[in-house]
Amino acid sequence: MAQLKEIGKNKMFGGFNRRFQHPSSSCGCDMNFSVYFPPAADHGKVPVLYWLSGLTCTDENFIQKSGAQRVAAAEGVAIVCPDTSPRGLGVEGESDSWDFGVGAGFYLNATQEKWKKWRMYDYCTKELPELLRSSFDQLDTKNASIFGHSMGGHGALTIFLKNPDKYKSVSAFAPIANPVNCPWGQKAFSGYLGDDKSLWEEYDASLLSRKYKGHPTKILIDQGDDDKFYKEKQLLPQNIVESELLRVELHLRSGYDHSYFFIASFVEDHIKMHARALKS
Repeated sequence: MAQLKEIGKNKMFGGFNRRFQHPSSSCGCDMNFSVYFPPAADHGKVPVLYWLSGLTCTDENFIQKSGAQRVAAAEGVAIVCPDTSPRGLGVEGESDSWDFGVGAGFYLNATQEKWKKWRMYDYCTKELPELLRSSFDQLDTKNASIFGHSMGGHGALTIFLKNPDKYKSVSAFAPIANPVNCPWGQKAFSGYLGDDKSLWEEYDASLLSRKYKGHPTKILIDQGDDDKFYKEKQLLPQNIVESELLRVELHLRSGYDHSYFFIASFVEDHIKMHARALKS
């Protein structure tokens, strides 16, 4: 753990929220991530559930707002929360808008030279899991699942659909499910990936769902019907395509919006689903 610096620790439901900082080879800067270690981690290995957060968020939002630790403690599952982008690189325009640049990495590997350090796909799928594996004996990083919210829901879905061998299960809250067809995605993809639409398609869950060849899977999606961004057609969760291998369980939740009040209301369902997959 020589390269890891612990920058925060709080006990919760018998386990610990711990926050770390490390130099990232993927992103070219110091990156922060948070982990909830359930009480079971004191006695042996526990499975890992990755949470990917949405636009403007950091690694702390889910840890502080979701209340997920209670059920994670009961189920014996660790929750790992990476940040949402590189920070502090000083790229011109990186903080000019809330939906691009800092806090808006979109969990892809940018191909445009200006944004070449925005490599959150590699960070989340390769660098961070390897760092966890080498640093924490109590984390069973080969037994993992993934979920997220909004931009992070997009990240969780695309990462799973491209790497079903690495994850047991996947779910999302209000995901940006068809980014090639919504303003958020079009802005991000044109900026990070340029004009080559074939590159865009590699990070679109609705398009990836059409060619999924992994293990039989249920995608659990919760979506509030009073979500401003759902109404503005930024999310489009209904565009994910089912197949013999891929079943979509989409719950449209009456009266709920896009906030962490919504996430906290249904996070127990998601963690219990992932726990069943991780223990099977």
